[in-house]
Amino acid sequence: MKKIQLPQTDSITALAHFWDTHDVTDFLDELEEVTAPVFERADETAITIRLHQQDAEALENIARARGIGQTTLLKEWVEEKLHAT
Repeated sequence: MKKIQLPQTDSITALAHFWDTHDVTDFLDELEEVTAPVFERADETAITIRLHQQDAEALENIARARGIGQTTLLKEWVEEKLHAT
């Protein structure tokens, strides 16, 4: 009988499907303890801002025209302003 191999992928969808259909106890001999952090929090803080609808639409249009996301555009603007002061 051929032993099923652990998937070698970074795809969250593929991994989720694999573990939805397999039991981790079937792979205990292949697992290894990880002592270093796997996920680290970024040295950033999230801030929520409220905008008037027309300002939000203008932001969306500018970001789209530049080919970036709204969050990225706002972050750039804030950093520019902070570095200018």
